[in-house]
Amino acid sequence: MINEYEIKKEICDIGKRIYNRGMVASNDGNISVKLNDHEFLCTPTGVSKGFMTPEYICKVDENGNVLQANKGFKPSSEIKMHMRVYKERPDVNSVVHAHPMYATAFAIAGIPLTQPIMPEAVIALGCVPIAEYGTPSTEEIPNAVSKYLQHFDAVLLENHGALTYGDSLLNAYHKMESVEFYAQLLFLSKQLGGPKELSRSQVERLYEIRRQFGMKGKHPADICLNAKDGKPSCHSCGQCSCEAGASSEGDLVAEITKKVMKELGL
Repeated sequence: MINEYEIKKEICDIGKRIYNRGMVASNDGNISVKLNDHEFLCTPTGVSKGFMTPEYICKVDENGNVLQANKGFKPSSEIKMHMRVYKERPDVNSVVHAHPMYATAFAIAGIPLTQPIMPEAVIALGCVPIAEYGTPSTEEIPNAVSKYLQHFDAVLLENHGALTYGDSLLNAYHKMESVEFYAQLLFLSKQLGGPKELSRSQVERLYEIRRQFGMKGKHPADICLNAKDGKPSCHSCGQCSCEAGASSEGDLVAEITKKVMKELGL
């Protein structure tokens, strides 16, 4: 088993990666890792993620209370958001929050990443919805994110940034890379006249490949009620039809009908 010091070093390494890739500026962003149900390591507030060393890293409990922190350091002010993810997703062992340029631009514009433009993004991410705006360091962001935790492993934060999580720190970070790469490609393709999206049948085949691979995490391929019924999936209809707000299949159908009627001006 990797000891805490090695995990702290890994957190610092990932911090340098997100900083060097321009996913954060100044002291932005935060990272955490679950040690067990009651102990978590996290980056401190007010510190550049590109210049951390292991002694910077803090330890908190499941409520965000400080268990250990060296003088001059205290946990990230966004720790509430991380703790909500761990509480509602027991399979998650790491959370990464950053402000990648293109993904954050989509979040600011209010545009979720739902268009199927490349196989890797469809298989790895499915859809990337936008959680409603919340004031940083309050319960507003955790509450907004909570609605999407059971359906997705990545979410944009309205006017804020992106949040990814996974069964390891490296996987959580890779999801952040994937979200940004997806957003960048989508942005650039729009400048070239608009992306040529994958067809419904192509998306369904990719979803089936993901299921065959037995990939971990949450994904529309596994939970989309439309896809299970052989109907257009989230990607195919251009909207995230497996929104967490729909409490039942009936609610889901009602929500889709409402959206279609709005588009038709009825």
